[in-house]
This record gives sequence, structure tokens and C-alpha cells, in this order.
Amino acid sequence: MTLIKQDDFIESVAAAFQYISYYHPKDYIQALGKAYELEESPAAKDAMAQILLNSRMCAMDHRPICQDTGIANLFVEIGMDIQWQATMSLEDMCNEGVRRAYNHPDNVLRASIVADPLGTRKNTGDNTPAVVHMKVVPGNTVSVHVAAKGGGSENKSKFVMLNPNDSLVDWVLKTVPTMGAGWCPPGILGIGVGGTAEMAMKLAKESLMQHIDIQDLIKRGPNDRAEELRIELYEKVNALGIGAQGLGGLTTVLDVKINHMPTHAASLPVAMIPNCAATRHAHFVLDGSGPSYIEPPKLDDWPDIAWAPDAQTKHVNLDNITDEEAQSWLPGDRLLLTGHMLTGRDAAHKRIADMFARGEALPDGVDFRNKFIYYVGPVDPVREEIVGPAGPTTATRMDKYTEMMLDKTGLLGMIGKAERGPAAIEAIKKHKATYLMAVGGAAYLVSKAIKESKLVAFEDLGMEAIREFYVEDMPVTVAVDAKGESVHQTGPAKWKSRIAGIPVIAG
Repeated sequence: MTLIKQDDFIESVAAAFQYISYYHPKDYIQALGKAYELEESPAAKDAMAQILLNSRMCAMDHRPICQDTGIANLFVEIGMDIQWQATMSLEDMCNEGVRRAYNHPDNVLRASIVADPLGTRKNTGDNTPAVVHMKVVPGNTVSVHVAAKGGGSENKSKFVMLNPNDSLVDWVLKTVPTMGAGWCPPGILGIGVGGTAEMAMKLAKESLMQHIDIQDLIKRGPNDRAEELRIELYEKVNALGIGAQGLGGLTTVLDVKINHMPTHAASLPVAMIPNCAATRHAHFVLDGSGPSYIEPPKLDDWPDIAWAPDAQTKHVNLDNITDEEAQSWLPGDRLLLTGHMLTGRDAAHKRIADMFARGEALPDGVDFRNKFIYYVGPVDPVREEIVGPAGPTTATRMDKYTEMMLDKTGLLGMIGKAERGPAAIEAIKKHKATYLMAVGGAAYLVSKAIKESKLVAFEDLGMEAIREFYVEDMPVTVAVDAKGESVHQTGPAKWKSRIAGIPVIAG
């Protein structure tokens, strides 16, 4: 009988979530490095270079890969021949491990979990509770898979009840383009088939923690229908031309995973969940000998890729920018921003809308005239940092506020990640504003451009408070220009047509 101690379990969980906050899985880095070598789209290649450089920096400095350090997921398999030396429930032990990980003083992680989701949505402050799945299995160990799932990719989860003879491939190819780029491709698609609705979702989530092996599968050939579908979907999804960050390119997915189980004869439940450029998961086993710590990768595992702006990149001074200059930018133009900007995301926009509805003025110090707003919720700084990792959040969540902000505040433009919807694009066109895109999955790299940070308003909103940043050479791409043309529409369309005429080589 193996004795598993409460403190050993908690310490192992805490260590694992710290580990995945700054280490990409080795297989992901290698797959992305290969995709980078093969990529022909300049915009996608630039985005991949930023992601790879960011990943290496995080591995060296032990800081989060992404500012969204995710909702904590644990899959726990408990051996039937173990005995607990514990006073806490398993879920409470998991939550205590998450709590310690996210409040670690040397690498503070962002608390993103809100309680009362239909009401106050108040941040719990320590990223608990976690989502815990457990089962009892034969054996004398405790096996734990941990994953941190960011909101940008989790929000793109899809589910459908197909008829038994419907085409899974057709549904995936119809659905993936509707997901936009908020899940930060290139990543992995996890698909769960069978069981019941909730089981299909669990199967999809579990599949995302499997090793990336699509190239090995293609080389040896499929052994069953599920493997045939993996290859078909991998090739056909990449042929959509969505590309890195939705900018258009050869690689949208690095792998497609399919988990399946028996289901009712009348049913075909299908779930699809993407993993983003901040793919974070790990596995450890407790055997009674003490806490389990995951062996760090070697820096040699990262490809030797440097990122630098190209000769066509334009330098922009945000403090003296004119309407004429901003309106001269074209979709796909790459910029380096220097100057002051304000930050704000979901909660701040909601509060501003409520203030305007009551006829109130904005708080002192909040002046958006001729400024850009950056959709970001940064990680708290540690040591000498000005701000922690501060990558962009998905801009489409702010679409419903775009007309209000452009009409009532004098805002010049916005910075976020992924595409904008029709209403936001129409507002941008109407007000001759612009939308700039920073790379999702390069949060630590972006934070190095932030030289000053000052809290301006809504301190109670925590990471969603309004701050003023002073940045130097912050890299962005023009995603929607003043005429309303979107690179997230033109880029994938161009590369889909191009791929149709060339062999698809990706991942």
C-alpha cells in the first residue's frame, strides 16, 4: 500500500503549474520551429518568430508565456492501492496547489477566475477554484495531468450533436473559420467524439495533452478511421489558409487530436477545443517517495531564432500622431509604437458604458482623445519589472463598445489580438479609426517594450483596471485600416487561394 501525503500532493501541483507557466512542451516548440522554417507568409513568419523568441525568454527568466495564465485544469488518476495521509478533500488539495502556484512571489501568475459568473463576477484573487476531473484506476500511484487553459482559446470551444451518418470533416471545416483568430493559432485542435455531450467535451480537452505526432503518423500511415481523419483534417484545416494569428499562411494547426468512445446508436456527439500558441500542460506521478518535480527542458531544445523588425517597419510616435498619419496605414503594415497609451478591457468598457448611460464624466486622468487603447490585463510585476507579461486579449469581446468609444471619447484607435467583427469594422470605418494587432502568445516580449506603467482608474478591477503605459518600439500590425479593410479577411483568403495551387507543407 503506497502512502501519499497531503503536502506532497499540494507541492507537486503547485510546482507543476509554475512549470507550465514558463515552459512550453518540447514537442510544441519543435513543431512550431519546423512550421516557422517552412512558412512563406511574411506576416505569419514574423508572428511565429515573436512566439518562439517569447517562449525562449520565458524559459530563461521563469515568467509566464502569456499574460492569461489560464483556468487550472487537473486530470487525476488515483490508484486503488494507495492510501492518503490527508485531512483535505482531493479537490481542496488541488485548489491549494493552484493557490500556491498563482501566488508564488518569484513568479506571480494572473488571477483570472471570477465567482458569481451571472452576477458580480468578482475575481477570487488566487485563480481558484480549479476544474478537477478524477477517476480511480488499478495501481499504486497517483497520476496527474495539469493544464492551464487561456480564455481566448477556451472561448472558441465548439460542440454539436451530429446525426450518425453526418460528416465530421465537413462540420470541422465549416466551423474552424467561424472561430476567428482569438484562439491564437498555430495550435492544436482537440476533438472528442462519442459518449454523451459532456463526455465528448472531456475527451476533446484530454486529447490536447497528447504528444504532437502528426508527422510521424503521416509517415507510417493510419491504422484506423480516427487516424485517417486526423491526417485529413490536418491537411484540410491548414489548406484554409488562416495561418499564424489569422494573418494568412501555411500553418494553422500543428496537429489534430481525436479521442473517441462508444455512443448511443442515434447519436454522434462531437466536441472541438483548440489549444493556443501558449499551449501549457504537463504530467507527474506520485509514488509515495515525496513531491514530484518535472525535469526542466534544455535551452538547446528551442530553435535559434531571433526576431527583429524588417526594413519596411514604420516607427510611430503615439504622442504626436496625426489623423492623417494613422489614416495612411494599410492592412498588414508593421509598426513600432513609442509613446503613451491607455489600457482597458471587458470590465473597464462595461463600467465606462454605465457611466455614460448615467450622464457621468469619465474619472479624472482618463482621457482617450487622440490616444490608443490597449486591450490587456497584465500579470503583476516581480523584482525590477515595470509590468509583468502583457500580451493582448481578444478584441472581438470589445466590439459592442467600439462605436461608443470612438464616438464619445475621441479615441484614435485600438490594439488587441485577432479579428474584429462587422459592427466594430463599420465603426472603425465610420470614424476613420484604426485597429492594430499585437501577437497573442508573445506577452513577455511585448512587456519589455513597456517602460512606464501608472494606475489611472478602476483599481478595484485588478488586472482589468485602466492603466497608462509608456512604450518604446512596441511591435504591432495594422489589422483594420481607416477604410475598414481587415487583414484577417484578406490574408486568409489570399493564402487559401495560393495553397490550392501548391502542395500543403505545414507543421
